Amino acid sequence: MRLALDTNAYVDLCKGVAGTARLVETAESVSLPFAVVAELRAGFAMGRKSSENELTLRRFLLVDGAGVLYPDDQTSHHYASVFRQLRHQGTPIPTNDLWIAALVLQHNLVLHSRDRHFDHLPQIVRA
Repeated sequence: MRLALDTNAYVDLCKGVAGTARLVETAESVSLPFAVVAELRAGFAMGRKSSENELTLRRFLLVDGAGVLYPDDQTSHHYASVFRQLRHQGTPIPTNDLWIAALVLQHNLVLHSRDRHFDHLPQIVRA
């Protein structure tokens, strides 16, 4: 399985949540969408363990099969499609989560997140 982690899933991984750790250990690859990295670093900047958390993130990204996903032109088409769908459904989600959804769809990944609003996007495979 090719896995993408939402911010809360990465935090769960760092806290040693067994289910998340198992998913990551068995995944073929693990991606962090750029918006997740940005949210993490914003949280680090506000915390007391900023340097320690940054080092943990950098070590994670050095592991074979781990990486950051960045948007490109194709991502913007997925973003627009998801945005339109959610607006028509009356179920908008935060902008960063739109980017996460667009990247997950573009790269055909399985998303691990505790956020229930991704349930409004049945085309996203969840773990």
